[in-house]
Amino acid sequence: MKKAPATKAPAKKAAAKAAPAKKKPAAKAPIKAPSKAKPRAKPKAKAKAPARKKPAPRPAKVKVAAKPAALTDLMKRIVTSLDDDKAENIVTIDLEGRSALCDAAVIASGRSSRHVAAMADHLARRLKEAGYGSRPISGAGAGDWVLVDAGDVIVHIFRPEVREYYDLEGMWNVGAPAKGF
Repeated sequence: MKKAPATKAPAKKAAAKAAPAKKKPAAKAPIKAPSKAKPRAKPKAKAKAPARKKPAPRPAKVKVAAKPAALTDLMKRIVTSLDDDKAENIVTIDLEGRSALCDAAVIASGRSSRHVAAMADHLARRLKEAGYGSRPISGAGAGDWVLVDAGDVIVHIFRPEVREYYDLEGMWNVGAPAKGF
């Protein structure tokens, strides 16, 4: 009796099942170039409320110091701005020849820290709109004593307690220094 030749096909199938199949390498994802982020669209401006009537202008409440500063155009704008924002006890001091920093100082008080900071911000904005350029503001974060450098005039805006403590009027209103002994 002759034996039938063994077929190799079943053996190959069994070997193929036993051996792990080779995985094809995964296709690499194309690298995208970083895209420029689109700027956020600015929110649309809110509709303006109808204009309110402005109250009748009040005369400026300027407390006279030992020697008040001459009211130049810059000084008039500063005093008017502070008065419009309801600053209290506005004082101008002439420092011409007494200080190398400025020719005059304006000292005013606000009712609260927020009021003091807001007055300084409004003053700087109004001076910029009038063509005096951007004015540096110091101390607006705390709001106790805010200084606005308007070039020839330095503006000090205080809370009342802080103003009383530092007493700048007393310091600057002292007579001119004696020349020689």
